[in-house]
Amino acid sequence: MDEISKLRRDYSLMALNEEDVKSDPFNQFSIWFNEAVMAQVNEPNAMHLATITTDGRPSGRMVLLKGLQSDGFTFYTNFQSNKGKELEQQPACCLTFFWPELERQVRIEGVSERISETAAEQYFQSRPRGSQIGAWASPQSAVIKNRKILENRMHDLEIKFGETKPIQKPKQWGGFMVRPFLIEFWQGRSNRLHDRIRYLLAGEKWEIRRLAP
Repeated sequence: MDEISKLRRDYSLMALNEEDVKSDPFNQFSIWFNEAVMAQVNEPNAMHLATITTDGRPSGRMVLLKGLQSDGFTFYTNFQSNKGKELEQQPACCLTFFWPELERQVRIEGVSERISETAAEQYFQSRPRGSQIGAWASPQSAVIKNRKILENRMHDLEIKFGETKPIQKPKQWGGFMVRPFLIEFWQGRSNRLHDRIRYLLAGEKWEIRRLAP
């Protein structure tokens, strides 16, 4: 398909300079994330999560950022899913945010760890009731014969829990925090001479370097 090779876009909205970025990458990320929200980027908290399978192959999917702390990025999943099993076996992973409306990308390399059951339960209780029931209904990543199986499980659980009965978090469901050792901010520029500013954790300090595009 020749049309694919002809797809091009020149980036010229903004620049990213070393003297303008914050010394702490989490502060810099917060600024960019808030600007993505203000710009009404579609799903600004959507991020690509790359993991490593048990046989050493890369595995990727989109997940949603649900927490930003001073030392990590949090998302939630079923621990019995492919990504849950992969992170338990090999906690090294990578997150990528892409905000095309702002011509920006953030790439994060780090190590994941489970968050506490208390914190996961607290977040679970903040979810819409349908999402809570869905967490019980779906055996995430398992092979199923058809969609009707899910719909029947959902229906049965809706009857079981009713409209007001509190729903506790499934034991197999919870959160991971990714603690980064590298965060790279990418700003699109003209002629593919993009700005790339990398934060690399050296001991307890972040080293800031510009990278060639």
